[in-house]
Amino acid sequence: MIETAQAFGVDIGGSGIKAAPVDLEKGDFALPRLKILTPDNSTPKAIAKIVRQQLEHFEVPEGAPVGIAFPAPIRPGKPIDFIANLDKSWIGMDVTAFFSEACGRPVTVVNDADAAGLAEQQYGAAKGEDGLVIATTLGTGIGTALIYNGVLIPNTELGHIELAKGKGDAEKYAASSVRDKKSLGYKKWAKRLTKYYGLMEKYFNPDLFVVGGGVSRMSEKFLPYIDVKTPIVPAKLRNQAGIVGAAYYATTKLV
Repeated sequence: MIETAQAFGVDIGGSGIKAAPVDLEKGDFALPRLKILTPDNSTPKAIAKIVRQQLEHFEVPEGAPVGIAFPAPIRPGKPIDFIANLDKSWIGMDVTAFFSEACGRPVTVVNDADAAGLAEQQYGAAKGEDGLVIATTLGTGIGTALIYNGVLIPNTELGHIELAKGKGDAEKYAASSVRDKKSLGYKKWAKRLTKYYGLMEKYFNPDLFVVGGGVSRMSEKFLPYIDVKTPIVPAKLRNQAGIVGAAYYATTKLV
């Protein structure tokens, strides 16, 4: 692994598994990331094989902190009981123990949206922000991270909040993948996002929304049309946030 990297981050998503060594002084990749498509059969064995491949590709030393952003609530030492965008065989597993054994080294696992939120709080759009920041990732689903006065409140799953007027699960109505599937224009999609962020605003009274995920690189096409009172800004780290946040989180767990 390149000398300018202090940690290694992996971001496991429903469509792709991305990894890179991270320069934590800059909050950026030390080398270009390696992305491998998530297999249709997204079982623990299949995902672990890809993560090992990425570690080997970058020749990550055994002593380097390794953080994995994972799409489920993570409680250290306890099995996960909910997962939305990977194979259901993950349910009941202690994913930290599983990946540590599968990779042959200690790893740290964090919820993927929490990883992205931490990255934005440390290096991006939420850096130095007081009060309640709600960072969201719009992708296959909707991930959320709550950060209050710089402190992460982990494992929120507010992408699954039930929308009003029978619209159902928020991410099944307003995720970026829904926009793609239904071929929605950005303004029409923004109306759906207004329903989501409006409800979040009503329940949590945040001081700032940060909108991340790959689609944030086109934020000018939809963000101005989301009609909420709370300031809402695009993430600065965009689709890098999960990797950077996972790597950063791993260094905070060193003993």
